[in-house]
Amino acid sequence: MVKINSVLDLKDKKILVVGLGRTGVSLIKFLCKHGAKVTASDHKSEAELSDYLKKIKDLGVTLQLEGHPPATFLNQDVVIVSPGVPINIKLFDHIKSKGILVTGEFEFCSTFVKEPMVVITGTNGKTTVAELTYQFLTNSGVKAWIGGNYGRPLSEYLYREEPADVLVVEASSYMLEHIKRMVPNCIVFTNFAESHLDRHKTLSNYLSTKRKIFLNTYLKTTSILNADDRTVLEVAHDPLVQRGNILYFSRKKSLEPQIMKIGGAVMIGNKIHVRTGPEIEYYSMENVKVVGNHTYENIMAAILASREYGAKWDSIQETLMNYKGQSHRMEYVRKVGGVTFYNDSKATNVHAVMRAIDAFDDNLILIMGGKDGHLNFEPLKERIQKKVKNLILVGESKERINRHIGNSSETFLIGTFEEAILIAYQKSRIGDVVILSPGCSSFDSFNSYQERGELFKELVNQFK
Repeated sequence: MVKINSVLDLKDKKILVVGLGRTGVSLIKFLCKHGAKVTASDHKSEAELSDYLKKIKDLGVTLQLEGHPPATFLNQDVVIVSPGVPINIKLFDHIKSKGILVTGEFEFCSTFVKEPMVVITGTNGKTTVAELTYQFLTNSGVKAWIGGNYGRPLSEYLYREEPADVLVVEASSYMLEHIKRMVPNCIVFTNFAESHLDRHKTLSNYLSTKRKIFLNTYLKTTSILNADDRTVLEVAHDPLVQRGNILYFSRKKSLEPQIMKIGGAVMIGNKIHVRTGPEIEYYSMENVKVVGNHTYENIMAAILASREYGAKWDSIQETLMNYKGQSHRMEYVRKVGGVTFYNDSKATNVHAVMRAIDAFDDNLILIMGGKDGHLNFEPLKERIQKKVKNLILVGESKERINRHIGNSSETFLIGTFEEAILIAYQKSRIGDVVILSPGCSSFDSFNSYQERGELFKELVNQFK
């Protein structure tokens, strides 16, 4: 099997890139820049990929479209797959048996990164933690780069050659599937709950994939862990985690003495107590404009990660005072006719919907549904019975959700997304809150959760 340890090893290597989205295009540019002989493969047609193909048309890339012929894969030194391509394809097992390296873009590119990396994973909160960590660092004068699942692939950082002091990388489970050599300097594990079972099949497989982030920890690795999450706490006992430094964050006042002794962050009242050195620091949350207790967990994780790389107390506090939250995550849209609308389109699993419901007292009209990822929605039952007056279901998964929790509230199964938003408004009364928190990915009807959220906002802004 071929060994690639530096960019010099890329010259004249036959490398197949599987998947021609943004990740694939950035990877191809990086590989071609260093003399690799690149073939690109995608199941889509030339017409469907025209926007991406324009970006690589002058690079001398061999194209294999509308399918993945085995012969193309077998004639390579390395096969690199984009995160959207599942790992458990039989063809991959076959070509591995022939001594061909099969890996993922994130794992492959991490080999060439010399700067320290903060790698953030977990079921929910990854993007917020990444975004805040980046802002805390940047506003403190630290040259940081942000990417990964956040939007910019790691190969884009390598291709552009604009070195940063530290890289902040949001890592989805899809990005972690191929991990063998990646060495993060700082790891954040936000939380763990059922998600992506259409890809990973079982909860155990999903957790095993997440745990790969700790595979190459060492004495100087810092792991930042959620002390309020039972599964994350169990992961903390793993010898791979224990061989580095551990910082915990929690919203439980009872854990403050213990966490302040070993290092970490605790939310008490409207202040976050933080210890990363000899002294305890205090951050005021009094005028921070966020919705939901889970946001405070994300803030604590980001403070701990950014302090590891030089973020300053005053810059962090000022950033928090101006922070308005992330688009499509508990995003305030508007108030019309006494009814308040929130866009939580990024809530693509049950755990995220729980957090959304927990942010409000009652009188909720909840819009759910999307691609059927075979999730169990029954854990939502009690919360919906207590707080949700109307449950509006739409999309591919609406029948499954209805079977699990449809009898917990007055429930409506709607044909289209546009109709669902209109019905939610028609059912609302003064003082109600309408929230789009789908609990499913968007790929049954949309290209992304962003597209779904933008349409929701557009429709809501039309109400009079």
